[in-house]
Amino acid sequence: MYIADTHSDTLFAMGLQPNAPLMITPERLRSGGVTLQVCALWTGPKGNKGDVDAIVSAELAAMPRLIEAGVRKVDDPADAIPGESCFMLSIEGGEVFEKGIHTVEEWRARGVRMAALLWNNENALGYAAKSGDQRGLTAYGLQVAREMQRVGMAVDVSHLNEAGFYDLFAKTNKPPMASHSCCRKLCDHFRNLTDEQLRLMIREGGFVGVNFYPHFLSEDGKADAALIARHIDHICQLGGAGIVGFGSDFDGIEVTPADMNHPGEIPNLLQELRKLGYDDAAIAGIAGENLLTYFKRIA
Repeated sequence: MYIADTHSDTLFAMGLQPNAPLMITPERLRSGGVTLQVCALWTGPKGNKGDVDAIVSAELAAMPRLIEAGVRKVDDPADAIPGESCFMLSIEGGEVFEKGIHTVEEWRARGVRMAALLWNNENALGYAAKSGDQRGLTAYGLQVAREMQRVGMAVDVSHLNEAGFYDLFAKTNKPPMASHSCCRKLCDHFRNLTDEQLRLMIREGGFVGVNFYPHFLSEDGKADAALIARHIDHICQLGGAGIVGFGSDFDGIEVTPADMNHPGEIPNLLQELRKLGYDDAAIAGIAGENLLTYFKRIA
């Protein structure tokens, strides 16, 4: 089975927190059957006031350690083969694009296939969900999004505010993805997507990787694999069985669900989906095939 996880902060942890225990390791990827692990290049908590270049350089410098441990780098999800463990780069924070529109193609050439325009801070592209700001994407943010779409890079709406989210659908021509977001109907948190947003993602052919962070899954912060499966099921009940997958946020979250502490426990989530009545074909779609189909749509 092709299993994909569309968000982790493992390169940040490896590059800038060298003594921190990792949730994602090559051994756990293999034991959990994970085919593709997306590893984000996080741009830092201070946005364009921070040392973005130093942070990203440290993350990139950690990448060879994954490769040496037998995790192969791929530039396209379709290049990852079930039975092996691969990783692909993403960007979390559009500060790397602030030096000019040419940077989009430069990062695409380095293997980045998806990028979140924002993290939790305002930048030159737009406004974060955390801010509560009602303004949409800036003119430059729209320019960056359109250039990303031109070169085959997915625009990631996780962390983006609602106005920016709707701008992407109204003013660009390819559906975005949410690499690590949950359902606001089940947990009322600003980082989660409303049913209206989810229905638009479904109608336009986007993608949603459900986050494993307990505080996005449950308002009391108590979570397990069964609750992750409920968020996935909620999207499926809205009609999104073909656009949903996994977006763990491993190595970027300080707590994990009780029985979903690392990728080696992904089989627990597959079992919870079976308990909800999902057959092998549906589970294969959720586990990874939906992501492959999404990237074909935006190619």
